[in-house]
Amino acid sequence: MKEYRLRIANMDCENDAARLRRSLESQADIELLQILASSGTVRLTVDENEVSQEDVESRLEEFGFPVQKQGEHASLPPFWKNPKVLAAIVSGVLLLVGWLLSYAVEGWLPLTLYTLSILIGGYYFGREALEELSFERQVGIELLMSVAAIAAYVLGQPAEAAMLVFLYSISEALEGYTEAKTRSAVRALMDLTPKTAILIEDGEQREIPAEELKPGDRFLVHPGQSVPTDGEIAAGASSLDEAPVTGESVPVEKSVGDTVFAGSINAEGSLEVIATKAFAENTISRIIVMVEEAQERKGESQQFIERFGNWYSPAVLLVGIAIAVLPPLVMDTTWMQWAIRATIFIVAAAPCALVISIPVTLVAALGTAARHGVLIKGGVYIERLAEINVIAMDKTGTITLGEPTVTDCELAGHGDVPQREEVLAITAAIEQLSQHPLAKAIVRYIDDEGIQPRKATDFRSITGAGASASVDGKVIYIGKPKLFEEELKVDLGPLSEVVFRLQDEGKTVAVVGTDNAAWAAIAMRDTVRENAKDAITQLHAIGIKKIVMLTGDNEGTAAQISKEAGIDEFYASLKPDDKVTKLRELMRFHEHVAMVGDGVNDAPALAEASVGVAMGAAGTDVALETADVALMADDLEKLVYALKQAKRNQSIVRQNLVLSAIVILVLVIGAVSGQFTLPIAVLGHEISEFVVVANGLRMLRFKAGAA
Repeated sequence: MKEYRLRIANMDCENDAARLRRSLESQADIELLQILASSGTVRLTVDENEVSQEDVESRLEEFGFPVQKQGEHASLPPFWKNPKVLAAIVSGVLLLVGWLLSYAVEGWLPLTLYTLSILIGGYYFGREALEELSFERQVGIELLMSVAAIAAYVLGQPAEAAMLVFLYSISEALEGYTEAKTRSAVRALMDLTPKTAILIEDGEQREIPAEELKPGDRFLVHPGQSVPTDGEIAAGASSLDEAPVTGESVPVEKSVGDTVFAGSINAEGSLEVIATKAFAENTISRIIVMVEEAQERKGESQQFIERFGNWYSPAVLLVGIAIAVLPPLVMDTTWMQWAIRATIFIVAAAPCALVISIPVTLVAALGTAARHGVLIKGGVYIERLAEINVIAMDKTGTITLGEPTVTDCELAGHGDVPQREEVLAITAAIEQLSQHPLAKAIVRYIDDEGIQPRKATDFRSITGAGASASVDGKVIYIGKPKLFEEELKVDLGPLSEVVFRLQDEGKTVAVVGTDNAAWAAIAMRDTVRENAKDAITQLHAIGIKKIVMLTGDNEGTAAQISKEAGIDEFYASLKPDDKVTKLRELMRFHEHVAMVGDGVNDAPALAEASVGVAMGAAGTDVALETADVALMADDLEKLVYALKQAKRNQSIVRQNLVLSAIVILVLVIGAVSGQFTLPIAVLGHEISEFVVVANGLRMLRFKAGAA
């Protein structure tokens, strides 16, 4: 069996998705897996021995949903070629001509034009209403409008019926373009990767479609070009703008051995890159797929509105019938008067704006977030993010850089100690032979100081304590203070006070010396991220009550890091299981708690939290898969952006729901009381729909740093 994921045209609403689903389910040799209406994508499997890709594409085209080529967007035709728009325009022209003629002549001619206007304008949504009723067993908004138009026509208001059909048909036609607008953020992601790549093969260069790249291929990236797929630099050095992937605006220096992501823009130097992932599996492609799938995962509010709509629309129809039938039975009034009011009521009470207000906002929000380096896995998580009031964070790699850095180098105050530069040169001689992370930190520090290492021989690792080597014929030791005090029996003397002070500051201390004397104490610590304190200040400013650090480090280190970063509480010496236990405690007291970690070591805690947030997820498959929210860059300010965006999304959703409810209430009261005519109800209905759509699309412009 072979699986296809295909982008298709003409998918502009759930009714189109339902029609395609019915068509595909009627095909015995095609198994439908998923239709993503928001992105115009279909997933299906076939037996490739019986059905070719050409057969699949041919059938989709027969059903009215032609497949888009690789790199093309699932888009609608221009206005002048869209049959729905043309039908609505013809309906409007016939309505206008009929209305003008009604002032000059009476009788069959204006009525004929009104009738044609209704039939042509109502064809598409009338067909959708019948399909939904017949196949889905649902009463939808399209059926309400169809019933209202027919009732108005039968009650002797053909002009009003034609106006209803025209306005609703043009609204339906434009809904597809609204849907396309919400996809603009995903389209922007698709445009990041080039359509072609320069393949290097046997010393020759040739241009190939980017989707043909496979792992192991060597390709060339010129200055100013985008990287076509993920890879590792084999030759050259340059700075790359990774903003399309991580949202970070500062270019990153890259050289041989470094990883590059698809969509990154090469600045100045030519690069030869070995592909590590096929085009369909690279970072940008995976982000696009995840965003599209996230847009289909509905939040709780959207699910509620859809459930509400499933019984609300039939209720509107039944209440409309009751309004037409009951009052004339118990009151001294005419059937015609209440039948007209019932028709207006059905239009006034139709929940178009209510139903569309949430998905439009949500799809726009998720796509925009991805463009700014924040991948949110679905509507439910953006809703939960908006409710977060406490954040728990791992220390290493989240608040700190995740790699030790030398902070101090202090010499012992006695005459046997060489000069500082000589001590460091001897230390580097030993540490450059070690693979320990602390040794690498010391080597980096000494290299930055511009000191040339001496030559060392007879290197020996002392398990759990340090290392030794011979330098200039003398055995030199470097390791924990206890190596000197307990094993070498060396009195640290005045240096012991220095060691205690540095350890109290939460630093790891290594002592350098011989088996007779300690020369120096070198202190190291995992460094707090440059913008961590600012990010935590911003988190408090947007309403986060408490920020808690959970770490496996000792109490002293945790206390110092917490103080520097502005953390409210910390819990130290925690194992992975302890972090989960502590997180459950926090959730008992605060309910809505997010956990921020690296997505690998913190997976159990991420899964336990209300929302699990993985930092630095670019290029990390585990983080992308396990987290509810993935921050593509190692940047805590992306968390601030994600929370602001979630709160903004919820604010706009609430605005739309309140506005929709108020408009429906006003229109219903006006309809039942006889204050509103059918055209007024239709205009109020359609205008409210356009307002909530425009309000929801504001999320497309929500940028980092926005309030």
